Amino acid sequence: MTITQLEWYSSRHQERVSDLLINTTDQPFWETRSLQEMSREEWESLCDGCGRCCLEKLEDETSGEVYFTNIACRLLDTDDCCCCNYPERTREVPDCMVLSPDHLDDINWLPKSCAYRRIKEGRGLAPWHHLVSGSCTTVHEAGISVRGKTISAQGIGIEEYENHVVDWIE
Repeated sequence: MTITQLEWYSSRHQERVSDLLINTTDQPFWETRSLQEMSREEWESLCDGCGRCCLEKLEDETSGEVYFTNIACRLLDTDDCCCCNYPERTREVPDCMVLSPDHLDDINWLPKSCAYRRIKEGRGLAPWHHLVSGSCTTVHEAGISVRGKTISAQGIGIEEYENHVVDWIE
């Protein structure tokens, strides 16, 4: 049995995720365990690092449809597409949505590309996902991340958000 150790540095979480073992002769953990069965380390490693969930969103009150804007959360590092203060994000940004296995019943606000949504819907991870590709840069190379596509919320009133709705996120 061959075991490959994947070391993945996630600046989003400000911690080094080492010792995440992927058994290369068996199926990887995301194919054998439900989101609820995953360890915290496995759960956190699923984040694709795209930054899309950190964009301001608008919801149509009638249809429930969610629209993404190009306005980034003030804590989003738009170069690395990660939170600048992940451990304290909910204290600094009270309306920050915390993802957990227990809160995935209504995930329509997550982009269709999101690993958590893909796994929940039985679609598996995308080829550009770092756990598949082995590189944290493929999310940027594939054009999935928000790198270079966002603006700061500073100076933009909520009444102007409609003018910043984007069509490059499904």
